[in-house]
Amino acid sequence: MLSYVVARRLVTGLYQAARRPVVIGLVSSRGYRGDTADDTRGDLIEIPLPPWDERPGEAIDIKKRRLLYESRKRGMLENCILLSLFAKRYLNTMTESQLYQYDRLINEPSNDWDIYYWATEAQPTPEVYQGEIMDMLKEFTKNRNQEQRLDAPSLEYLEKESQ
Repeated sequence: MLSYVVARRLVTGLYQAARRPVVIGLVSSRGYRGDTADDTRGDLIEIPLPPWDERPGEAIDIKKRRLLYESRKRGMLENCILLSLFAKRYLNTMTESQLYQYDRLINEPSNDWDIYYWATEAQPTPEVYQGEIMDMLKEFTKNRNQEQRLDAPSLEYLEKESQ
């Protein structure tokens, strides 16, 4: 009985292997179009976000905590790691003007990929987001010290700073 099952699996496997090249030749392949010259990008869906609202009366410590949270909770893991580590390093030393720039940078664009591409310099940064904070973020992204950046920082450092 056991040899019948083994023989049947072997014959079935050989039959499928013999048919495979024929079947592959008949199946149409679908490729990723990407950013080709003839791509109309008509299949992209841009979900509009509500407009960014400046919060003029917000206390600085509240703004820093909000920006820290918004740096950690992004729509994509790459920005979550990049922006949360950037915020951990620079947020407490930012001036009010820098906090305004950072708030606008991470909350106004509707696509997180745009921020990532600007920070990694894969795409040019629009003039409206050019400034001291974008320069700091681009330099931070280069990771010249070759730090291991595989995950967002734990929140334990917040407790140490408040003591």
